[in-house]
Amino acid sequence: MASLFHKFQEAVKVLAKSPTFAKDPRSLQFEADVNRLFLYTSYNRLGKDAVEADAEEIVDMAGKASLADQQKQVQENVHSQITNFCKHMDYILQPDLTGKDKQGTSSSENNSSPRRSGLSFATSRTAPLKDHSAIPESKPLKFTEVSQSLKDLMGYTLEVKPSQIPHEDAGQGLFLHGEADVGAVLAFYPGVIYSPAYYRYIPGYPRVDAQNSYLITRYDGTVINAQPWGVGGESREIWDGSSLPESKHILQADEKGSERIWKMLSKPLDGTRLGGNHEVLERRNPLAFAHFANHPAKDMVPNVMVCPYDFPLPEKHMRVYTPNISFGNGEEANMRRFGTFWFKSWKSGKKGLVDVPVLKTLVLVATRAICNEEILLNYRLSNSKQRPPWYTPVDEEEDRRRWS
Repeated sequence: MASLFHKFQEAVKVLAKSPTFAKDPRSLQFEADVNRLFLYTSYNRLGKDAVEADAEEIVDMAGKASLADQQKQVQENVHSQITNFCKHMDYILQPDLTGKDKQGTSSSENNSSPRRSGLSFATSRTAPLKDHSAIPESKPLKFTEVSQSLKDLMGYTLEVKPSQIPHEDAGQGLFLHGEADVGAVLAFYPGVIYSPAYYRYIPGYPRVDAQNSYLITRYDGTVINAQPWGVGGESREIWDGSSLPESKHILQADEKGSERIWKMLSKPLDGTRLGGNHEVLERRNPLAFAHFANHPAKDMVPNVMVCPYDFPLPEKHMRVYTPNISFGNGEEANMRRFGTFWFKSWKSGKKGLVDVPVLKTLVLVATRAICNEEILLNYRLSNSKQRPPWYTPVDEEEDRRRWS
């Protein structure tokens, strides 16, 4: 299997420099990333019994298949893994129907009063109560029990603890507990999803990242805010992201005049008037911690990469384990990009390649075999802005292409 992986690694290096890629730098980097994901996730799907001919066929496909075909295959590969993850979670958490009468009382009590997250306590905000009778019954297991059970079934789980990155701002880091092969889906990026149509509703807009380091952007402009998810919870609950810390717009006395004017003209819009979405989500999800992955320090190499994953909403039995909600009322909108700005034009019907409604999420995929170590993600911060002192580019050219 090691020799097959070597073939894939060499293919990644060669195909990323292929002249068949688009000449636009941003598109070039996007296609290179899709190509890598195609190779990594396809390699993972081959399994332990793969033979060299299978590997060679996938490498050959990676050099010939269109971008759309590779994207579709990546989605299928990732969805296959997430389907297995959901089956494991069902096995762990679905109650024993034969003992339902005996356990009904304790289970209903466990689900009727969902535990507020640490962020909710910190900001003294209480989410509005919903109809908790709509929450499917699940076993009253603690998060640690769910996490250990998942490791027993899948071979790995995640743990958040102090990072090993040697700088004072590293804080908490994300660690893999167990073993995972290359191409494995290791983590979900949880939280509230904002399409470009709703950028002005992101807390803190327009300086959304000033007090929030848990934001991430997909190539298509979708932003995910993981701050309200925090460290998850201890129950299955109706979640609407209401633990989001309130934005502060109090003008400081030492602010420059331009800063005060900018804030007065560019306050975030009030999202409450839109009617918040809410979903029954499993807050004990052991893989919903991608937002704790740190950027590697100098002379360290990332071991995961971001992968866009469009979760098909008709898969209702899996929805509870997808730790995201969409902001807004679900209207469809066409977004056109002009430079750094997005313009919205509403559409009346479905069209395009996607024929089912999807939730635009992100997952982390392993780029090599990982065993009991910290998960490191290349942040690819824009080199057109001042970057924090701790940031050491993994590949300056990739950073430039990503944000060109």
